[in-house]
This record gives sequence, C-alpha cells and structure tokens, in this order.
Amino acid sequence: MPHFICVTCGSQFAESAEPPPRCPICEDERQYVGRDGQRWTTLDELRRDHRAEIREEAPGLVGIGCEPSFAIGQRALLVQAPGAGGNVLWDCISLLDDELGARVEELGGIAAIAISHPHYYSSMVEWARAFDAPVHLHAADREWVMRPDERIEFWDGETRELGEGLTLLRLGGHFEGGTVLHWAAGDALLSGDIVQVVQDRRWVSFMYSYPNLIPLPAEAIRRIVAALEPYEFDRIYGAWWDAVVRADGKAAVRRSAERYLRALGH
Repeated sequence: MPHFICVTCGSQFAESAEPPPRCPICEDERQYVGRDGQRWTTLDELRRDHRAEIREEAPGLVGIGCEPSFAIGQRALLVQAPGAGGNVLWDCISLLDDELGARVEELGGIAAIAISHPHYYSSMVEWARAFDAPVHLHAADREWVMRPDERIEFWDGETRELGEGLTLLRLGGHFEGGTVLHWAAGDALLSGDIVQVVQDRRWVSFMYSYPNLIPLPAEAIRRIVAALEPYEFDRIYGAWWDAVVRADGKAAVRRSAERYLRALGH
C-alpha cells in the first residue's frame, strides 16, 4: 500500500489503501488546505516529474531541494561534519530517489536527521530508512507525526547535542517544539522558519502562522532571544534558497526582536 503525501504541506502519511480523509497539519491554523481542497500524491508520482536540486551553500554546507518546487518549497541542508560523528541532514524534503540518494552518499551520507518543526517533516521516514539514520524530533511536537517509525527519536528539554559543535535548541514560538540547529564550526544558525529570514536579509522575523499572518506574543519573542543568547553565530540559514543572513546574524536577531516588540507596543 502507498504512503500518501499531502500536496499542500508535503507530509508523508502511514501506508493506506486510500488517501487519508484529512491532513491535520494543514487543517491547523498555522497552515491551510489548498484552494482546490485536500489533494494527495505519492513518492512514485513525485519521482516522475520532479528532480533533485543540490547546491553548495557554504564550505561544509549543502542545500538539497526539489525542482519544480513542491508543497511549501523548503530546501534541506546537509551539514558535513565527519569529525563530529557524521553528516546531519537539517530539515527535509518530500522527494527522495536513487539519483538523490547516490549524490548524498557521495557527500558522506547521513548519520542523523533533525527537523525544525512539523511543516518540514515531509518524507523524513523515507530518508531515515534509506540512510539508516535516526530522526531527532522534539517531543512537544509528537502529535504531528503522521507516519510513525522506530527511527524517530523524541527528545525533551531545551538542548540536545548531535555531535561536537552541533546543538539542537528548542526555541518554541511557531510550534511548541520549534527547534533550530547551532553549527559552531560554520559560525551559523540553521533556523528553518522558527527564526524566519525575511526579504530584507539584514533582518529576521517570528510568527505563529506565516501564511495566515498570526503574530507571536511578546513573551515568545523574549524567550527565543534568551535561548539564543549563549550561542555565537554570524550567519543564519533559513528554510529556502537564498534566505540567508550573510553577516552579523546574532545582532540581526536582537534588533529584529526589538523591532517586533515595538510593533506590538512593548
């Protein structure tokens, strides 16, 4: 039986003979059901008309995306860290085929997968099985896993070390378990859209729902800034191609939070 994939959010579901009746991730107020209603595809169908797009983002950091764009359109990031226990795939995409798998193996494979929040869970179990890698998800977002699997490892608390200089930080905000990855060797923060790199890439922003324009409360912003304070980073890599703060990233978070709080009247 196939594992159906939601066309709007890209999440792969447990196997079933028929498409699921609904996608809880899209019905949540942080996402949306597409204007044509709930639609489904499968990995086999994706493989027929989509291809991988791989780009070097920086030394030791490779972007993995999908052409043409699918669902939310994010790209994953492969952190090459052989000295820290092996490569880490940050966030995920729905597409995985033999060509993409071979190219990732050429880059050193995947030792671990970590995902910022449920909108990017996509085909994480396919990736985990293909590379025999655990998937690290914050336990606060357990309810949003649509395809359970023994390779998914839930973690609690505020931080988790994946290897030397690779630290998961729970910031919350967009989702209760919203997580970023601090990459010390790259002087970088991999943020998904928990910390959103905006069009003016000197700045970031923070939202409860991006498509539905629901802001976060002031206390959530203060918590995010406080959680990042102990960590140094110059660059911030967001969820999409070219969504990158190239310099002064930590200061960008501070001034962006101050601007956000002023807009809320704080």
